[in-house]
Amino acid sequence: MTQQVLQDSTQQRASTAVPRRILPVIVLSQFAATTLWFAVNAVMPDLQQAWDWPAAAIGRLTSAVQLGFVAGTLVFALLMVADRFSPSRVFMVCAVLGALVNAATLGVDGDLTRLLVLRFAVGFLLAGVYPVGMKIAASWYREGLGPAMGVLIGALILGTALPHGLRALATVVPSAAHGADAGWASVIAAWGLAPWQAVVLGVSLLAALGGLLTAWQVPDSPWVQRARQGAGASGGASSGLKLGALAFIWRDRKLRASVFGYFGHMWEIYTCFVLVPIVVGLRFAGATQSAWSFAIIGAGFIGCAGGGWLARRHGSARVAQMQLALSALCCLVAPLMLHAPDALFLAWLLVWGVTVSGDSPQFSALTARNAPQAAVGSVLTLVNCIGFVISVLSIELFTMALPHLALDWLLPWLGIGPLIGLWMFRPLLKP
Repeated sequence: MTQQVLQDSTQQRASTAVPRRILPVIVLSQFAATTLWFAVNAVMPDLQQAWDWPAAAIGRLTSAVQLGFVAGTLVFALLMVADRFSPSRVFMVCAVLGALVNAATLGVDGDLTRLLVLRFAVGFLLAGVYPVGMKIAASWYREGLGPAMGVLIGALILGTALPHGLRALATVVPSAAHGADAGWASVIAAWGLAPWQAVVLGVSLLAALGGLLTAWQVPDSPWVQRARQGAGASGGASSGLKLGALAFIWRDRKLRASVFGYFGHMWEIYTCFVLVPIVVGLRFAGATQSAWSFAIIGAGFIGCAGGGWLARRHGSARVAQMQLALSALCCLVAPLMLHAPDALFLAWLLVWGVTVSGDSPQFSALTARNAPQAAVGSVLTLVNCIGFVISVLSIELFTMALPHLALDWLLPWLGIGPLIGLWMFRPLLKP
């Protein structure tokens, strides 16, 4: 009997061994698929010039994606889509559909309302990409995801930034094209595409490839397979989203501290992503503007990955506090930095890019750690949705104020969220 138990245990460990390709493929796929998030933001200067859209259009389009993501997250959670079906297949379907919807941007022909609907749909489908990608990773690395969390969320940030990098390539190459060495330019010209159209199609191609790569190289983990078999044997009974889980936030001061710290972070991060190209545009234009926008937003990958490394030595709470405080400081010193020499101006923006994103993995870890074990999934889902609604309020307020207030006056107000978050965060710093 003992020999049989030992044999079964050995077989179970062997069956749950994680193939080395799994994490790199998930990171690469998440990076590729999340390029959909800011695909239109990257080419907004071109769209505004072509169709005479107002400056506030960028806020409305970004908010449409955010609200679509909130709606999608709630629907996916209520219907338990990633529990009922293969998470890898859900990821693939949503990434490919998101790519097709994004490609439909080429047919809007100046119709802002139609593009708003398309961006909402992209946001809805991203709910089957980012959270589901994290679920896939967690199911494979049930004992060791912690160190990889920063890289996974960093991949999301880098994917968000990439459309700006693609626009830099599409903008600079045609202007430098001479004959056979035209590179990108010859391809774009051959297909009769404007540079912004090439960016949109490039993003769609990347997203579709990311989805297909996941379905091809990342099967369902043994844990997911056993969980689905168990649900089937019990008649499909499973615990879904518990809306009452929000009550736990008010009962536990440490959970409340991590949640409100996250809310302060969400007030700042996506509005920062919207405003960075505008701030960079004060000094640079064209390809240079897009390249620096990519570098600044993409620097968040360093903050996420580096923050994960620091958290192992100093704890998630200290790292989150440090990053939140530094990003708040970047907001507050904006009136000085906007008039600084170029080198200092760019250094300020790069530090802001690192710190505005770098605390994201730590807030996820802290909320998961302090939530009741039986309601972790519901708490994370609901808090995530509220955070994205807060980001919409911030984006709308700042983009509406942009035509009326100089950036010197506007950017410091972005620091309100991190400052409130730091104030509420104090219980997590006490022993």
